[in-house]
Amino acid sequence: MVDHKNGISRRTLLKGAGIGLASGLLPGLSGMAHAAIAPTGKLETTKAKLGFIALTDAAPLFVAIEKGFFAKHGMTDVEVLKQSSWGTTRDNLVLGSGKGGIDGAHILTPMPYLISSGAVTPNNIPVPMYVLARLNLAGQCISVGNEYADLKVGTNTSEFKTALAAKKTKGVAVNAAMTFPGGTHDLWMRYWLSAGGINPSSEVSTIVVPPAQMVANMKVGSMDTFCVCEPWNQQLINQKIGYTANTTGELWHNHPEKAFSMRADYVDANPNSTQALIMAVMEAQMYCEQAENREEVAKICSSRRWINAPFKDIVDRMQGNFDYGTGRVVENHPDQMRYWKDQASYPFKSHDLWFLTENKRWGYLPMNLDSNALIAQVNREDLWRKAAESLGIDKADIPTGTSRGKETFFDGKVFDPENPQAYLDSLAIKTIKVS
Repeated sequence: MVDHKNGISRRTLLKGAGIGLASGLLPGLSGMAHAAIAPTGKLETTKAKLGFIALTDAAPLFVAIEKGFFAKHGMTDVEVLKQSSWGTTRDNLVLGSGKGGIDGAHILTPMPYLISSGAVTPNNIPVPMYVLARLNLAGQCISVGNEYADLKVGTNTSEFKTALAAKKTKGVAVNAAMTFPGGTHDLWMRYWLSAGGINPSSEVSTIVVPPAQMVANMKVGSMDTFCVCEPWNQQLINQKIGYTANTTGELWHNHPEKAFSMRADYVDANPNSTQALIMAVMEAQMYCEQAENREEVAKICSSRRWINAPFKDIVDRMQGNFDYGTGRVVENHPDQMRYWKDQASYPFKSHDLWFLTENKRWGYLPMNLDSNALIAQVNREDLWRKAAESLGIDKADIPTGTSRGKETFFDGKVFDPENPQAYLDSLAIKTIKVS
């Protein structure tokens, strides 16, 4: 499947992924040691253009503008610019601000790797990116249309599999919508379906739909299920079109989600300004995390400038309260979105390794990719630590290592970052060959 506006074909992904990756080296980054960045110093620039998609996990960028955190750290000319889709975010990052694009973004965690590798860029030309922080943990949802209201689908997709198969026998297409090939929503959808025995590469069609268009497309019957962040899952319920099957933290507790990422050339040219940006984002994350601020953050998110959605579609889940639309209601949900708590901001390298491993699983990246070498080039947790030190962050909020260790999923599968191949081998459903 090809979405010419927002995604690319899997064949193109595979073709591009072969550029410079077998050896783990990228043009512009190969053999280059990361430059040391002083925690304080004169700002090289006060400007930065940052992209965002209309989702509640972009709230730290909204808050950093609205509450003055960027300005506090001297970054007085930061623009936070709405992007229409993740494909647009990618395109504007490839351009860079010098050519009318952007310097960095609120972004799906795998995307900086797919862009850095050239797997998803025009002509498969790598554009070096850095991951500077994680923006949040969990908080996404998988929704299902009211066509399947009687099933009350949850984490288990075995009955859903039977219903989808019956629909297909009638000659009706079965579609699962996500937001970008190889991105987080694609991977949560694929994991959820395959855990119940549904092959997402052959038994359903995975289609690319921009987040803000999910509800409208479900309303006209374009898909059976979708995965996206808020407020679109809650809006689906409020408009009585569908319901929440699960919040993705139920699939993997405290899973990593969006990242704060910038072009490597911006960071390398503006080390002190980059530190200022990271510190501002971190302070905004702490602000978003505080329970007493959640209602205000929801109001900020709802504004026309940012998400431009009704406050009632945002506030409940922002405060951690989930009405699934099936009669199930969970207050103070254990898998609500985290902006700072549970080391949400720190970009664990072990998490990036899982994303790369899953991209291999589904054929978006080649199996011979040197994942650890790529992570060493893209993940700049060292800059996060410098920013944390400058802010005087409590040591309890700073991980002692770059791995969170073994991760256990809802179906009992375990990802050990010391042995990703064992994890791949344990999975019953994997990629189909792409000719």
